[in-house]
Amino acid sequence: MKAIIYTSVGASDVLELAERPTPAPGPGEVRVRVAISGVNATDWKCRQFGHVQGRLLYPMVIPHHDGSGVIDAVGEGVDRERLGRRVWLWDAAWRRPGGTAAEYVVVPQRQAVELPPDVSYETGAGIGLPAVAAHSCLLAMGGAPTRLGPGALAGRRVLVVGGTGTLGHAAIQLAAWSGAEVIATASHPEQAGRARAAGARQTVDYRADTAAVDVRAAAPDGVDLIVQVAPSAYAEVDQEVLAPAGTVAAYATEGRGRVTLPIAVLMGRNVRYQFVLGATLPAAAKDIAVADVAAAVATGALTVGADSGLPVLRFPLARTADAHDAVQAGSAGKVLVDVATL
Repeated sequence: MKAIIYTSVGASDVLELAERPTPAPGPGEVRVRVAISGVNATDWKCRQFGHVQGRLLYPMVIPHHDGSGVIDAVGEGVDRERLGRRVWLWDAAWRRPGGTAAEYVVVPQRQAVELPPDVSYETGAGIGLPAVAAHSCLLAMGGAPTRLGPGALAGRRVLVVGGTGTLGHAAIQLAAWSGAEVIATASHPEQAGRARAAGARQTVDYRADTAAVDVRAAAPDGVDLIVQVAPSAYAEVDQEVLAPAGTVAAYATEGRGRVTLPIAVLMGRNVRYQFVLGATLPAAAKDIAVADVAAAVATGALTVGADSGLPVLRFPLARTADAHDAVQAGSAGKVLVDVATL
């Protein structure tokens, strides 16, 4: 099979297109013929900085956690009725050397989730890591329900900072699907339009001097949850707009950013901070997230594409390095790699 591989850490030029043996599924596993591979920030960071202390966990790595395709082989213990099923993939490369940047990938069967016939492979490849992490962020607030779904967040006010990024986009869609009142950040009209297309009721420019006043105008009593991409840069504004007992769910590091907090003030208001990394969530939390995300996908509440506020930028497999560079440069939209036409 054709696959993108790397054997050392470094810039995107360490990625190369190679011929590799087609893997066979073991017990409890399925093999998927990949249609589209999804690229996330985690992928270029692992490639550039390594998995642990600047080194790789495996001599050779095929990158990418997310993707979509068709099950073409099953291992022992897997129902053969799964053969030929369209699926979306998550955590394909988590603690495994082989991800979705290849014509075939083998994963545990729970990590290949049925993709409804009316949902595109494009959407399937764009779900994965961002949606699972967004789900965890949304359930981080005090008194949150145990699951997402219609009505689960009714009456809750959610502010999504970075709402036009892949995780922010998923957070807006999942929160709106669950009945929350969603406010998203946008620094110019094009971003505001994308956030509203995803389901945000209002948008604010979080970089403006009036950011806190603008959020309070939209949510006079404050917001119950902030899904935050820049917890260090916006710590002061977050504290101004949070409702009592509010939560900041932070999902990005800003490099080596640090957050300085006024302990007495936040303690008096019972504010909480929750830091979220989708890959390291407990297995039970991932299973709940995947089930809820699959339900949202099935109803059309979670999707990608310009109409839903998340434009798609596509590359052929041979140009995976360019796809990594696009994500690293902060490309506006979801970056996908086309692997095969199914």
